[in-house]
Amino acid sequence: MSSSICWQCFSKTLPQPFRHGSIKPQLPIYFPTLAFSTTTSFQLPLPPKKSSGVKVTPRKGIKSLVIKKGKKQLENRARRPAPGERKALRKRIVLSNVNALEVQGMQNIDVENMYDRRMEGQVLRLPGPIVDQLRAVEAFKTTQSWGLFQSPGTLMRRETVDMGKLIADMSEEGGSRKTVRRVLVGEKGSGKSMMLLQAMTMAFLKGWTVINLPEAQDITIGHTPYQPLPSSSPPSYTQPAYLTNLLRNLPTANPHLETLQFSQPTSLELPIPIPPNISLARLASLGASDPEIAYPIFNLLITNLLSPGRPPVFLGLDGLAHAMQPGTGYTAPNLKPIHPHELMILEWYFRFLSGQQRLPNGGIVMAATSQSNAPKVPSLDLALSELEGSITTRAGQSVPKKERNPFVRYDERVLNTLKTGGGVQVQRLQGLSKEEARGLMEYWAKSGMVRERVSEGFVGEKWAISGGGVVGELERAVVRMRV
Repeated sequence: MSSSICWQCFSKTLPQPFRHGSIKPQLPIYFPTLAFSTTTSFQLPLPPKKSSGVKVTPRKGIKSLVIKKGKKQLENRARRPAPGERKALRKRIVLSNVNALEVQGMQNIDVENMYDRRMEGQVLRLPGPIVDQLRAVEAFKTTQSWGLFQSPGTLMRRETVDMGKLIADMSEEGGSRKTVRRVLVGEKGSGKSMMLLQAMTMAFLKGWTVINLPEAQDITIGHTPYQPLPSSSPPSYTQPAYLTNLLRNLPTANPHLETLQFSQPTSLELPIPIPPNISLARLASLGASDPEIAYPIFNLLITNLLSPGRPPVFLGLDGLAHAMQPGTGYTAPNLKPIHPHELMILEWYFRFLSGQQRLPNGGIVMAATSQSNAPKVPSLDLALSELEGSITTRAGQSVPKKERNPFVRYDERVLNTLKTGGGVQVQRLQGLSKEEARGLMEYWAKSGMVRERVSEGFVGEKWAISGGGVVGELERAVVRMRV
């Protein structure tokens, strides 16, 4: 049976590729896809992993690469200071200022005017050779204002003139060959270290032999090598490096040692073969060349300096409280702190200060206390108070005497060194008088450090502000303070 729909009509209802007469199959359209792979896709990154908070450390023996993320730290390319460079910068002393005005008519201190009463209240210049000698004994302090003026100078106060008169009398032919033992005390800024420097200056002018221990803290703080002395009872300790430095500076500080010949004592053995007829300066240089022989050479040198016919000797020490405290920074073999009096150099000095040993040719043993850098030592305070009980101040006031505290343990070594009746004098430095303060301020004005006119009212005002003429406070009020 035939269909009622023709083939042409039926073919119109079919899709175009299947039309009659052009039955040509059309290829399917494929979209580009990647082949199957088990590796990570390069187009889509993996999602971030959640941190568990537990840091996994590599196993022992396995090296791991650690890449630090973040800002790269800048490398410090600055030159590191050489050993001892910081200390040299900290202890550097500047003694002149080319920008300061030159004081016209300023006199040098010499053997004639150092005890002249007409020089009281005037500032005298330190000569060049004396400055080099004072540098060798480290008499200058970093707290002193040497760098504000063109040349170093010192004020001739009443106590300075008295010291000059004492040194001049002891230096005369047939003069007194006594040993003067003195301790300088006073409040902060009263000029104790400056008084010690002035005494050494006058001793240099008179040709004395000066041996100075510039700071007792450097001896007791525990920064230098030390070793016990063999066959010493009670035990004593020496510091070879410190003695080496001391012997190295002695010929520079005392040029007259070149003219003094060495004589071998019979009681001491020579550590090394010493040539005959050498000078004491050469002997000190031999001891400075080897720390192992510094101690025996030091004993030989001191024995020769104390022999008859030698010049008088000046022994100085600054920072007395550090040498009187109960312990030091050094430790004994029984793990206990070493007492300062067990250190050889301090024990040698205190023999002369206490009077156990005298200076045969005369001389001065002087120590200065410090109020700005000093530990609290009740034994030293009590000993100085007992010695100072009968001394009156410039204003006529008596210094109160301290009583023993039954709850404080005192050091008998300190009390025996500064015992009453042992010949130790205590000199308390007070403030300057108004005449001395005026002379000092006029020197500051001539150097360009004071802009105001130095009148009676100006002097009285600054003298009162500085606590009655205390030198350190006077300098702070006049020179350093700017309104």
